[in-house]
Amino acid sequence: MAKLATAAELPAEYLQALHELQVAPLWPSLRGVLPYGPPPRQAAVAHWSYSAIRPLLIEAGQLTPIEKAERRVLVMCNPGYGLDRLQATATIYIGLQLILPGEEAPNHRHSPSAIRMIIEGTGGYTSVEGEKLQMEAGDLILTPSGLWHEHGHEGSDPVVWMDALDLPLVYYMDSSYAEEDALQHAPDLPDASQTRYRRSGLLPYNELRSQSPYPMMRFPWRDTRQALLELSSARDGDELVHLAYVNPLTGAECLPVLGCSAFMLRPGETARLPRRTASTVLHIREGQGEGEIDGQTIGWNQHDIISAPPYVNTVMRNGSSQNPAFVFMVDDAPLQRCMKIYREFATGEEL
Repeated sequence: MAKLATAAELPAEYLQALHELQVAPLWPSLRGVLPYGPPPRQAAVAHWSYSAIRPLLIEAGQLTPIEKAERRVLVMCNPGYGLDRLQATATIYIGLQLILPGEEAPNHRHSPSAIRMIIEGTGGYTSVEGEKLQMEAGDLILTPSGLWHEHGHEGSDPVVWMDALDLPLVYYMDSSYAEEDALQHAPDLPDASQTRYRRSGLLPYNELRSQSPYPMMRFPWRDTRQALLELSSARDGDELVHLAYVNPLTGAECLPVLGCSAFMLRPGETARLPRRTASTVLHIREGQGEGEIDGQTIGWNQHDIISAPPYVNTVMRNGSSQNPAFVFMVDDAPLQRCMKIYREFATGEEL
């Protein structure tokens, strides 16, 4: 690999002439933007303890009314980017959102796509394009780009969920915006997960040729958890029990940028996740254990959040010898697959 010339080797007058025209030579910076080997990254391995953050989130409910917040969220800020960047990875924003009994978060839509992973509480709901989606712990709810959505709370205890958005990517593209409208007041009717898509492999007959991008907005945790348990009985002991959330009509991933999946660690199991080009955020749905990510050891507990940058080795260990652990994963693999840059690396494979 040739050693490239630096900017210091160019005449000062020449550089000044280039800069006055808003032009720069590529070769002094080429290895920075197109390196041989793993790309440099800003994102760090990061761990956010839910038990430490929760009291501060509840306090936010006392300090700031929903009318003054619009969305009452504490954002997970990756230390590699700093507090002002509001991002967990290069492409993924993660926040913990609180809604209190009787509150209504305004109806709006925005250019970034979002998912909600419900952490705790009952009585909360999200309405998306007139479909009311009840929130239960562990449920995945989609609010894709450009679709009207609002949140409300008809219960008696705080409801908390994890937000994941492709906001950093959309903001970087100078395309991030939101619009507001009147509340939807959606009727209390069963959502599509309770009526049209009750079981994989079965569709309403008149939807056989449908290519709807978002036919199902809510994925109940009770169904996902049961499916993981049943899959574990059909998997070899050294094979990861891992399920992807997909569009029930097409089998494609739910959103164009963000991928959602869940995996189960058997009692006492240690699992090595594939080393890959995608950035990943892990949310501990159930259990406690230990992770080793890029050589860093992290002790994790229920509802904790972990950020794993691209190209890192990730090992997850279930700390219980009696009970399984369940982990929800959100990543940017769908975007990378669309761009034809997604790769998984075999053990020991270099890049």
